[in-house]
Amino acid sequence: AAHSGVNTMTTTRYRPTLDLALEPLLSCKLCLGEFPLEQMTTISQCQCIFCTLCLKQYVELLIKEGLETAISCPDSACPKRGHLQENEIECMVAAEIMQRYRTLQFEREVLLDPCRTWCPSSSCQAVCQLKETETPQLVQCAACSLEFCSACKASWHPGQMCQEHLPIPSFLPGETSSFYKNDEDDAPIKRCPKCKVYIERDEGCAQMMCKNCKHAFCWYCLESLDDDFLLIHYDKGPCRNKLGHSRASVIWHRTQVVGIFAGFGLLLLVASPFLLLATPFVLCCKCKCSKGDDDPLPT
Repeated sequence: AAHSGVNTMTTTRYRPTLDLALEPLLSCKLCLGEFPLEQMTTISQCQCIFCTLCLKQYVELLIKEGLETAISCPDSACPKRGHLQENEIECMVAAEIMQRYRTLQFEREVLLDPCRTWCPSSSCQAVCQLKETETPQLVQCAACSLEFCSACKASWHPGQMCQEHLPIPSFLPGETSSFYKNDEDDAPIKRCPKCKVYIERDEGCAQMMCKNCKHAFCWYCLESLDDDFLLIHYDKGPCRNKLGHSRASVIWHRTQVVGIFAGFGLLLLVASPFLLLATPFVLCCKCKCSKGDDDPLPT
């Protein structure tokens, strides 16, 4: 009986080790670690799988940065271009982060809806309905009865054009048009000059890129920087030396950009003789193929 008991204890001792060895481990594409299935999360729309910790940090980062209303699969090569559903996001993040996500989602819906706009009154945060037209129109807020122009958000000006030369407003929903001042270059929140999406700058340099339309511009004067690869804009004018980087880092940046273009030019210069040598062979092959298509079939 004692001998039988020892055998039973030995069998029981090794069973968990055997089960653990047979348990499959899955690889996470974000951290490249391997984890058991219970530590992984599958995105329902595309079936891509990641470790729960990495996916949680990815979702929280996008929500905290703002303007992310459709959180895509973190795999850049995802074949289905999947997105996380709202219930999946809610299971990962804290309640306050989820509330921020819903707020951003609602604000973006209003911003992109041609039939809705925010009331510009500082004491009102209501959403006003517009008619389906692109022309400026009188809008009366149902909450505070304020009358304003749908295009420029200023007081209604019948028979007059909107003052398009005024700087783009930098107010949030519910703030007044008193934020239209030029001297507020350091305002923490402004709007993209191209798509008018609200952008918050809490730190970093003055070269900004809109997440919505990928437009690059100067934070202080809102001038376009799409074609200014060397950042010459900050060498003169009112924004001179206001980039936020040291002179050495700017020079290093320009050296890198010039080096990239010079590298492409050198590569093209080296490859051009081979292209010239290959051109007659390519043309000859095309001529033979064309001629062969026209020849009658052999009898």
